[in-house]
Amino acid sequence: MFSRRCVDEAATQAAGEDFAALLRPGDVVLLAGPLGAGKTTFVKGVARALGVVERVTSPTFTMVRQHEAHNDLGIETLHHADVYRVESLGEVLDLDLGELVEESAVALVEWGDLASSVFGREVLTLDVVPDEDGDARTLRVGGSIDAARQAALTRWSRT
Repeated sequence: MFSRRCVDEAATQAAGEDFAALLRPGDVVLLAGPLGAGKTTFVKGVARALGVVERVTSPTFTMVRQHEAHNDLGIETLHHADVYRVESLGEVLDLDLGELVEESAVALVEWGDLASSVFGREVLTLDVVPDEDGDARTLRVGGSIDAARQAALTRWSRT
């Protein structure tokens, strides 16, 4: 597992920006952590680095927000989902998140740990672990990580 400590919201967004360079079209990233831990803050950084120009907010009530992306990674769409209010795995299946991630898109799913069984093993995971006191948090990345991403994540962890 790879980890990166972030001392505040700005550092969390910067970690998201750096993480975006690791993404490939078709990736699904499941984000976990308690309410207010910084999941959406991290996604804002990813979105900025992917060239999303519109405002990124938590999709808690809409479940999935789709953002057009402009970058050199071949990622044209960022799907930002939040399954916090989903009451069953059947509802997650109804969202068709796996279908949304075509060749030119990625999906970041907040509260993804609640629905991890729907996505299978070919996902990245990111746990946001807040400090007990203050704004600091630790980001822990795991999941489907090949050798090329291992090297990149090692550099990401050292930042």
